[in-house]
Amino acid sequence: MQVVIGRIGRAHGIRGELNVDIRTDEPERRFAAGSSVICGDRKLTVATARHHSGRLVVSFKEIADRTAAEGLHGKVLEAEIDPVETPDDPDEFYDHQLVGLEARSGDAVVGTVTGIVHGPYQDTLTIKIDGREVFVPFVTALIPEVSVSGGFVTINEIEGLLDPDKAERDD
Repeated sequence: MQVVIGRIGRAHGIRGELNVDIRTDEPERRFAAGSSVICGDRKLTVATARHHSGRLVVSFKEIADRTAAEGLHGKVLEAEIDPVETPDDPDEFYDHQLVGLEARSGDAVVGTVTGIVHGPYQDTLTIKIDGREVFVPFVTALIPEVSVSGGFVTINEIEGLLDPDKAERDD
């Protein structure tokens, strides 16, 4: 199984280094020298990884120069994981662990988690409710409980969150 760990940004310098937008809570593990990542249909080996001006700069053994690096701009980086593997932090989850969970509000099952949208500042759960998709920010204030073993997430219902037709309006 593959999980997204980053997106390649612009080339850095002339030796094939790349800026990487991190999409994992374990960058030290996923971008450790010698580790393998998947970039499209290619497997790349991390040569070095360092932080520079608040960004992760990574070089891969297979990318020798700036021209080769520029060809990877915008590509997604993934890591191969065992499907039963879980993140070290109990408050972190892989996407595949969340998709399919029941979405509950109080004691009622209101829908099913169908996906996760990874934004630059926070993630958002996509929940199918009565045939339509609703987007709920994946923050503790709105999703206070995630039970992968129990098969559900709990949503703190606020007016209009799960049913946009009931949202307050300043008309």
